[in-house]
Amino acid sequence: MLHKKILVIFIFIFVFIIVSMSVLKDSAFAAPDPTEQFRPFIKKVTDLLADPKLKSLPKNEQGRRIVNVAREHFDFAEMSKRVLGQQWRKLNDSQQKEFEDLFTSLLQYTYIEKIEKYSKQKVEFTQQRIKGDRAEVQTLSSDGERSINVSYIMLLHGDQWMAYDVIVDGVSLIRNYLEQFNEIIKKDGYDGLVKQVKDKIHQIETDQKHK
Repeated sequence: MLHKKILVIFIFIFVFIIVSMSVLKDSAFAAPDPTEQFRPFIKKVTDLLADPKLKSLPKNEQGRRIVNVAREHFDFAEMSKRVLGQQWRKLNDSQQKEFEDLFTSLLQYTYIEKIEKYSKQKVEFTQQRIKGDRAEVQTLSSDGERSINVSYIMLLHGDQWMAYDVIVDGVSLIRNYLEQFNEIIKKDGYDGLVKQVKDKIHQIETDQKHK
């Protein structure tokens, strides 16, 4: 009889341990909430854009600081990979790194002129969708006169959601560049694309110096 009681107690303890471990495991591997991660990040970006000290700096320095903050939740390597499509797999590690740096610089210089508009935007988080290690966080940006739907498409890296695409009123930044770059590669090859991106960056840098 005593042995039966000990056996029952042992089984109870064993089941309790297994259940507890399962709960802890589920908790440990539960994906973080993408909206809650992105909310303070977006505030940090908009606060930076609204900072008068930032606007007093040269344009290239403004862009550098914005990109440094953006790296916290934007995966520029993934963005670079996706805008090249199949061409990315043909590049060696050195070429991939070079293109990532070039594309990041292109984004920095291309969108720095829009600082004034985005510095006055109010951002409302509307909804999110999560599927495995992918998520979409939808927002509504408004300046009081016009509202814009902006969605951030993200991948989960460890415990961090990292954006690799931005969709503005249904237009994907990545798809837009992918289509442009594919056309250039078909016509002038990958080396031709790199040259055009470098020329574009140089042109923007020159224009900014003369403003």
